[in-house]
Amino acid sequence: MTAAPADFASARSEFLRIDTPRVEDGAAIWRIARDSEVLDLNSSYSYLLWCRDFAATSVVARDENGDAIAFVTGYLRPDRPQTLVVWQVAVDEAHRGKGLAATLLDALTTRVTADQGLVAVETTITPDNTASDRLFTSYALRHDVGVEQEVLFDGDLFPEGTHLPEVLYRIGPFHA
Repeated sequence: MTAAPADFASARSEFLRIDTPRVEDGAAIWRIARDSEVLDLNSSYSYLLWCRDFAATSVVARDENGDAIAFVTGYLRPDRPQTLVVWQVAVDEAHRGKGLAATLLDALTTRVTADQGLVAVETTITPDNTASDRLFTSYALRHDVGVEQEVLFDGDLFPEGTHLPEVLYRIGPFHA
């Protein structure tokens, strides 16, 4: 995997700071997810737990006051510890359209690669989520790796019965 240090430097000055989430960020992350109007909103409690238990595989962007304005949450697959599963990506509405989601995704995978090693990134995207499709497709292009797609969970598996299928995007393999 390659990193673009010049891009990271400009991103840090434009977005002020990319950081590891803290428990205190859980409420802001929940609000950003809720206000996105596209993410499946988890309980506020789950975002607090995420900031505690999965902080090493998640990132936040902070504004000039230190408040979270965007996030990427992820975890390492227990059966594939060098595969990062990206759970959610969201940017506060006032900060969208500036490449912040891509910057956070790059920063997170750079950190996980340094700490753990990384072979692949996985995420699931519903077929109508074009923004996420573009984000992860462009991520693969920037890192010169492939993208495989397959239906992970058919919509019929969800108890509410109205859910679209979740398509698994498997990005990689990354090479040292």
